[in-house]
Parts: sequence; structure tokens; C-alpha cells
Amino acid sequence: MNKVLLFIYSIFISFSAGIIGSFFTISQVDSWYSTLIKPEFSPPNWVFAPVWNILYFLMGISLFLVLISKRSKDRSLGIKLFYAQLILNALWSIVFFGMENIALGFIVILVLWGMIFMTIKTFLKINTTAGSLLLPYIVWVTIATLLNLGIVILN
Repeated sequence: MNKVLLFIYSIFISFSAGIIGSFFTISQVDSWYSTLIKPEFSPPNWVFAPVWNILYFLMGISLFLVLISKRSKDRSLGIKLFYAQLILNALWSIVFFGMENIALGFIVILVLWGMIFMTIKTFLKINTTAGSLLLPYIVWVTIATLLNLGIVILN
């Protein structure tokens, strides 16, 4: 596959988690989610879409850099971890917003955080830039994890 198509694929596949998640999130933000008691550090709702768009773009670039790297066991593992965390990313929206299950959502996001951490660790072995591009993602998911925990505690 040529690099341009591989880049487009990488961006598309990363955004696919957000697209799937948005089906379960958009209708809930102004209805069910607005009824929840949230921690004081909860960002305003308008912040989430731009931040996630930036993160999905960075994730796509990161995946692309790994896909074009030399084949190795670490590369193969890294790609599998990336896809696993991407599935968990979409699953969190389905569980938290779609199923309105904040406790199970917390469990999913904890597993997601661990999977992102393992992906970063593996990507750093393959391409330092690829691993580094995922650092804002794990920071944001750390905030989301604390927010999810706060929502569980307050509700």
C-alpha cells in the first residue's frame, strides 16, 4: 500500500472510534449526561469534541509511523495493542453513554488506560515520535478516568 493511502487509512481508522462513539454520545450530552452530578473540575461540554478530534488525528499519525516502520515483533504487538485500545475507546462511549452505566464505564476506562499505556510503551520501542504522539491521549484519558470516577462517586 502506498504511504499516502496508508496515512489516510491510519487517520480514518483512528477517527472511526470517535465516529462510533458519537452515535452513543451526541444525544446523551444534553439529556441524560446533563442530569448527572459532576466533579468541579469537569470541563465544559464544548471542550470534548475539539480535544478528541486533535487526539484522534495524533493517534492516526502515530499508527501511520508504526505501520511504515520495519517489521518486527514489537511492531506486530504495537499494532494489536493500538487496535485493542481503539476498540476500548469506542466501547467506553457505548457503555457510559449508550448503556448509561457509569460504573461499568469506569471499569472500561481503567482497562483502556492500561491498554494505552502498553501501546505507548511498545510504540516508543518502534518509533519515539509515534509513542510520544500518544502522550496527550493518555493525559486526556487520565482526566476522563478521574471524571468518570467522580461521577460514579457523586451519583
